[in-house]
Amino acid sequence: MAQVLFITTDDIVSKTPLGGNVDTDKFIFFVKQAQDIHIQNILGTKLYEALQTKISGATLTGNYQTLIDDYVQPVLIQYALSDYLPFASVSIANGGVYVPVAENAESASKSRIDFLVQKTRDKAEFYARRLIDYLSYNNRLFPEYNENSNDDIYPSRDSTFHGWIL
Repeated sequence: MAQVLFITTDDIVSKTPLGGNVDTDKFIFFVKQAQDIHIQNILGTKLYEALQTKISGATLTGNYQTLIDDYVQPVLIQYALSDYLPFASVSIANGGVYVPVAENAESASKSRIDFLVQKTRDKAEFYARRLIDYLSYNNRLFPEYNENSNDDIYPSRDSTFHGWIL
């Protein structure tokens, strides 16, 4: 299946402090990654794939449209931004990793970036809790939510992401 995103670049620019002149190539990867990691973890594999199929087939309507518009998108926007922020000030190119500085600006400190990431993650977790609650109370509207099996990702009922455990 082709890459199907649950938000557009316009969504993330209009609903976050991310400036409209930020190159899409700089943050679209973080949207896809946040969708794969955070959203799939909340929805479970079957519902996640069902939404991708409906979006790619232009058949997203009714309860599924409400799920995406009112619950999934706010979570995804905030997680994508929080994942992007630590990388926003660097450029990675053939010559290495650079910190470009504009004439009339200075780079934000690590503690300032960490603060912004945490604030954005707090918002993401708030919206994630709303999404989880909505799915818990309305799971009969989304049969795929309870159809996971074997190596599928089962829906998480926890709105906090604790990082990777090895």
